[in-house]
Parts: sequence; structure tokens; C-alpha cells
Amino acid sequence: MLMPKPSDLFFSTQTPLGNERGIRVTWLGTAGFTIEYEEHCLLLDPYLTRASLSRCVWTRLRSDGELARRLVPRADAIVLSHTHFDHALDAPSIARQTGARVYGSRSAIHLCRSHGVSEAQLECVEPTSGSRASETEVGPFRMRFWPSAHSAFLFGRVPFPGDIADCSDVPLRTGAYRCGAVFGTEIEVAGRRLFHVGSAELVETGWNVGPVDLALACVAGWTTTERYPERLMSALSPGAVLLHHWDNFLRRIEEEAHALPGMRFAKLIDRLQTTAPNLPVGALPLLGSIRL
Repeated sequence: MLMPKPSDLFFSTQTPLGNERGIRVTWLGTAGFTIEYEEHCLLLDPYLTRASLSRCVWTRLRSDGELARRLVPRADAIVLSHTHFDHALDAPSIARQTGARVYGSRSAIHLCRSHGVSEAQLECVEPTSGSRASETEVGPFRMRFWPSAHSAFLFGRVPFPGDIADCSDVPLRTGAYRCGAVFGTEIEVAGRRLFHVGSAELVETGWNVGPVDLALACVAGWTTTERYPERLMSALSPGAVLLHHWDNFLRRIEEEAHALPGMRFAKLIDRLQTTAPNLPVGALPLLGSIRL
């Protein structure tokens, strides 16, 4: 089987996932999305700055506030699935500019607080031991945060493990963006249900999610996670799968998305569709949208 290029997988705006007046889902690159309904906007892991490799290695990372202002001029809420830099770097800047409320782990709260985000905008949704998923509502969005895990793709280990406990010395270097607690986020809006998987691993034991209309499924790291496609399908029973976090996030967002090495799209899609024949599976170009 020939390896498909990401462009071969792109959903068309005509893909029949919904109607033109429905929910608009826009890919921001990496694991980032905007979910828009009527005049409301929810952001998931909005990483827009896309620092170069040299900056990631040698300098402290700074959010490009002007770029964030241009691409996401408004937001009601920001959800962080975890706090690696390629998920969380831009969240404090966007929160300050838009007044959005930030939902995430204790690490996410420490990070935003250190960058001057108002305490009134911060909500920790990290559960205490043995507690159920946290729930909240923002405008038309009802969200549940299910405890999950990060893929151990770095020689069998999670990169930059642990929590962000002290980030008074901002801006931070790449390694200071510790993973923190990880969540899968269930979103209900306008009678539709979405689920965002921010890293290619699941802790589905105890989940009570049921069928979702659209799974936003992380690709990077899936090959090192045991039975990831099968477990994803069993846990979520999605009507469609939108693949993300497959792109080289060291390239600027104005450039065409290039796949990271070793994504193995054909095998991933085959295994997803083995459990659900004719399942719509696809991706989006950078800043591309579909309606749900």
C-alpha cells in the first residue's frame, strides 16, 4: 500500500459531516482547534507561535502575541489537554488578550498565573484521586475532562514528565514546560458531541463517554501506544475521526503543513476502519475548517 500524503487525507468542506449552519471546527495546527457555534468560541490546545528548532533548543520561548491576536481574536474558553510547550505556550497570551477562561491542570494554572492571567480566569479541572471527571459549562459548551495519559514515544518515556510547580522565571525554556496532568475533553454543543485526544494514549478505564459525532484524534506517538486505534474506537465509537498532531510544528503556520516522520497514516486508517468500515477519517490543512 502506498503511503498517502497528508493532502490526500484532507476533508473537503463538502464532506457530509453536518450542515453549513452547524458547529465550525478549525484546525490550528499541532493539537489545536477552535470550536465555534453561533457567537461562541472554544479553543483546544491553541499553539500558534510554532517556534523553530533553534529557538526550542537555545532560547526561552515567547508567545507571538500579534499572531495570536490575528488568528484567534476572540475566545470564551481555552482548554489545555496538558502543558508541553506545543500545547500551552500561547494560552496565557490568548487568555490575557481575549479574557477567555482557562481550564486545565494545576500545571496549567501555575503557568497562566505566572504570565499574568487573572485569577478569575483560571479553573483547575485536575481531579483528586478517585474522583469522577470534572464538568463545566461555558456558553453553549458543556465539557467533561476525563483523566488520560501522554504517549511514551521517547524511547519508552513521556517527554518532560512531571508538573510545572515554579515558573516565576518567565519566559520559560522548552524543558520547563512539563507535561502535567493529561485530559481527554468531551464537548457537547448544539446536540453534537466531540472528543479531543491531546496525546496518542488513553486511560479509558472508567470513562463513560459513549458514541461521539467526531473524535479529534492525536497521531504523533500512536505507533508506540498499544492498540491505540482499537481502544480509541471502543472508547468513543465515533461517527468520524479528524486526525491532528501529525504536522511538523517547527515550521511557521503560514507554511504548508508537512508531516512528521513515521506517522504511518495508511496503517492507522486501516486499523480504524477495520473496526468501523466506511468510517470517515481525514485531516485538515492548516487553518482549514469543517462543519459538524
